Amino acid sequence: MRPLLAALLLTALTGAPAHAFTAYVSNEKDNSISVVDLGQMRTTATIKVGQRPRGIGLSPDGSRIIVCVSDDDTAQVIDIASRRVVGTLPSGDDPEVLAINPANNRVYFSNENDKAVSVVDLASGKSLASIPTGVEPEGLAVSPDGALVVNTTETTGMAHFIDTATNKVIANVKVDARPRGAAFSPDGREVWVSAELGRSVTVIDTASHAIKRVIHFAVQALHDEAIQPVGIRFSPDGKHGFVALGPANRVAVVNAASGEVETYLLVGQRVWQMGLTPDGAFLLTTNGMTNDISVIDVAALKVIKSIQVGRQPWGVVVGP
Repeated sequence: MRPLLAALLLTALTGAPAHAFTAYVSNEKDNSISVVDLGQMRTTATIKVGQRPRGIGLSPDGSRIIVCVSDDDTAQVIDIASRRVVGTLPSGDDPEVLAINPANNRVYFSNENDKAVSVVDLASGKSLASIPTGVEPEGLAVSPDGALVVNTTETTGMAHFIDTATNKVIANVKVDARPRGAAFSPDGREVWVSAELGRSVTVIDTASHAIKRVIHFAVQALHDEAIQPVGIRFSPDGKHGFVALGPANRVAVVNAASGEVETYLLVGQRVWQMGLTPDGAFLLTTNGMTNDISVIDVAALKVIKSIQVGRQPWGVVVGP
């Protein structure tokens, strides 16, 4: 079959775009990165990395992947063209989550054992700072203008606002129990923080640091204990927030303006983190217990595909 005809047939059958993006999925149990061709909707390659890969990000120029290899106490740099590990970054001990700031070309790592956030210059590979936060740092998010980083700390139960110019914490906001993820709205006016044990998302005003609302979740026929919010993503237009609910095996679709949950999308088991395609058309979820990713059509709010990856997929990032 001719390549163009095959691409058109795939689009008709799955709703997948004829043009291809590539997803990179960190597999915590396999010590690998799965390379997923989203044009073909299948895993096409595997990159071996260090021990226990979790947080993953794409460099601002789109040429490299940075992945936290937590049990090696470092972050590895992968060249996308060659699909090889080409270096490491001084991430601090036990890096779990990372966030990349295109505004200053810096990488921020949460160091669970050090109660700190490490700051590394991506160009030089040099460590710039270690910022004390709370106990068990976890989630990280960079504001759209690059001026702020928010770090969540699980045991302290706070969202810490960090000024990227000074590398200083400028505000601490108490949220619900065991905060895991954080995300800025596309306009930068709000920060959403998920609380795994609180079964909620706290919406914080970026400028005033005041709590605007708390969003709660309830899935019919599921015990509350199964609902554990973790990853958060926004649709590019800012109209919807997507919240991964862990063992509930669902993604909550939230009206960002009202805070009302519009629907729940059934995905794989123990949905953890999520990533958007660069055009915002598709949302990918990592499902740790079914060893797959789910592909969600953002416009239709419909799961259209499940793609097998490695064991215990944790994080995902999508590039061109």
